[in-house]
Amino acid sequence: MAVLLGGPSSEREVSQSTGRECAAALRGEGYEVVEVDAGPDLPARLAEISPDAVFNALHGRWGEDGCVQGMLEWLKLPYTHSGVLASALAMDKEKTKEVYRAHGLPVAASQLARKDDVTADHVMPAPYVVKPYNEGSSVGVYLVAEGANSPPKLADDMPDIVMVEAYVPGRELTVSVMGVEEGDPGPLCVTEIITEGWYDYTAKYAPGGSHHVCPAILPDEITEACMDYALRAHKALGCRGVSRTDFRWDEDKGLDGLILLETNTQPGMTPTSLTPEHAQAKGISFGQLCRWLVEDASCDR
Repeated sequence: MAVLLGGPSSEREVSQSTGRECAAALRGEGYEVVEVDAGPDLPARLAEISPDAVFNALHGRWGEDGCVQGMLEWLKLPYTHSGVLASALAMDKEKTKEVYRAHGLPVAASQLARKDDVTADHVMPAPYVVKPYNEGSSVGVYLVAEGANSPPKLADDMPDIVMVEAYVPGRELTVSVMGVEEGDPGPLCVTEIITEGWYDYTAKYAPGGSHHVCPAILPDEITEACMDYALRAHKALGCRGVSRTDFRWDEDKGLDGLILLETNTQPGMTPTSLTPEHAQAKGISFGQLCRWLVEDASCDR
């Protein structure tokens, strides 16, 4: 068993943490594991190791956008999580929204815009959010508050094309889905994420950066809708294995205030991550979750 971790993306550190945790859990389940830092020599390393399967613990570009998935299919190595198409779709936030809309799932208004235009003037009425359309872990997210006099000053390393999305107020909710076949656990649990401010990179991964209420204390209608929407998003994107879909809920609007933000095809598996917590709430240990992902591995779907 090879566990891919690290890699060249902006989420390298998170991937290293995920990979180490998963490798340890798989060893505890009896697997012989080799940890592989994904670099330019990855095809040669995998050919040398010749693993029975690959546990993909990469995050960010190249690791969860279809690139490494295509390489693994070329090498005919079964791998965990989603395949090429679902990975590419879910990593592109605007394409994800197009799929959501086509399947009747509620989303916030958004558009792709040139970075220069975004920094020159407001491209939509504030409040709104500016973020890369193909990154995860809340990397490079800017919140423009209502009444802001000037547009955001974006960092030099922001891409030339960014996503501008209407800000959705309310509570931060998330649901993990574990397979869609008969006998699979399916949607696991709804968690509410509580932070002092924006749910950014630090809030996601720093100990104490956020507080999770699992299961979330919600009206039954909202819990059921979150579970249903997460499953529908997983199916609509063609995900495999585990995914996690994030929501905002404006409770003043009831069900109409529930909005899908994005689906993550490679949810974090660090000590502060949400998907292992969801599994635990369903009586599935971290080791069992990792084992299930390996048993679900494929290179042809």
